[in-house]
Amino acid sequence: MAKKIKYGLIGASGRLGSEVKNVFKDAGHELVFQLDIDGEKLTANPELLIDCSLPEVFEKSLGYQKKFQTPMVVATTGLSSGQLNQLKELGKNYPVVQSYNYSLGIQVLLKLAEVAYDKLKGWDIEITETHHRFKKDKPSGTAKMIQEVVKDKNVNPVSLRLGNVAGDHTIYFGGLGEVLSITHSATSRRTFAEGILKSAEFALEKEYGFYSFHDVVFEK
Repeated sequence: MAKKIKYGLIGASGRLGSEVKNVFKDAGHELVFQLDIDGEKLTANPELLIDCSLPEVFEKSLGYQKKFQTPMVVATTGLSSGQLNQLKELGKNYPVVQSYNYSLGIQVLLKLAEVAYDKLKGWDIEITETHHRFKKDKPSGTAKMIQEVVKDKNVNPVSLRLGNVAGDHTIYFGGLGEVLSITHSATSRRTFAEGILKSAEFALEKEYGFYSFHDVVFEK
């Protein structure tokens, strides 16, 4: 059995935070610090901090990292370039894993999209993403990750907000005689929580550094 992790969770009562608690509990890990809209609860100092909150809570999250001096796994979407730079700076002294999507399947989609972009020169490209009605950022961070793969800022993702969709992403490549589409559908938020657990285990093995989930999945 893997070593038990005493972890802290910011955004503990949110949709993703709730899934994180379930997955970490199933793995035998202990939640010792949590922060949500109901306040703070601390039973012991955590050895790892997970942030599943909102950009407006970011400074408070960094404050807790400074207090506990732990590695961080950041799953908050909609971060500004300035906030990302702060995480990169933090990575000079602590292990930090940041991603807008902790799905293993999305990482494979990004690899496939990179190959398609390289081989299908001159084809039309479109990106679509669909999420639940409560998601605040638009387009999604994942759609922006796909956009970065195709290296074309003129390809603007189309965003839909419908019902309780966990997350659907598609990139289309269109030639004059054929269309290729690569789609990923998240059927449960549990997949993101499992990726966060994998990232937590990864971070605890590092001394410092700023990492993406791509690094976690594909590190040799």
